[in-house]
Amino acid sequence: MENTLKIQIWSDIMCPYCYIGKRRIEGALAQFEHKDAVEIEWKSFQLDANFIASEDDDMVEHLATKYQKDRQWAQEMMDSMTENAKNSGLDFHFEKAIMANSFNAHRLLHLAKKYNLSNELEELLFKAYLTDGRNVNDLATLSELGLQVGLEIKEIEAVLQSNAYAKEVKEDITEAQEIGVQGVPFFVLDNKYAVSGAQHVETFIKTLEKVWEEGKFKSKVTILETKDGDSCGIDGCN
Repeated sequence: MENTLKIQIWSDIMCPYCYIGKRRIEGALAQFEHKDAVEIEWKSFQLDANFIASEDDDMVEHLATKYQKDRQWAQEMMDSMTENAKNSGLDFHFEKAIMANSFNAHRLLHLAKKYNLSNELEELLFKAYLTDGRNVNDLATLSELGLQVGLEIKEIEAVLQSNAYAKEVKEDITEAQEIGVQGVPFFVLDNKYAVSGAQHVETFIKTLEKVWEEGKFKSKVTILETKDGDSCGIDGCN
């Protein structure tokens, strides 16, 4: 019998549905009676590990070419994701998004994990890319975001100027492949149940309740009074 219900989330900064999924699991936890007994661990995943950015990148053209579709299809997909984001309280601006390789961001996230700050940094990285149009592979941007969550500049620079945590990022990706992850976000609860994609809040709540009941967890606090109260893969986003 454990006191902590662990949720592992495989995610990529470059995945719009991962940001939406983050908001939805947060919405579910906000309504979950035992949220104080839940621990989230972010795991690295890359939709395109070999991506090399250039100044001429056009996201619409890039998506159309990558998935062998036309520009209208790519634009409609982006518009749909933008609308989905609004329903979760997020403001996507693909028109100013800068495409980048997310490997360095994932390495910095592993440094943040060391200090239990990965959730905070994950949030800032998503916002930087999908809302603010910032380059999340730019070392100055990564340093700034790391500082914002409370990391020390010396450690940030030591990571970004070396290959630190490269092994950990690759191990996360290998683990995802071993358990059959085809797209992200991908949630594993209590190392027992998996939820694929940015499911609705209600789906997450039902899964949390099922895992809690079956795992016979104990709350970290005693509650004295209560009141009633989609994904991206290597073949595209659905």
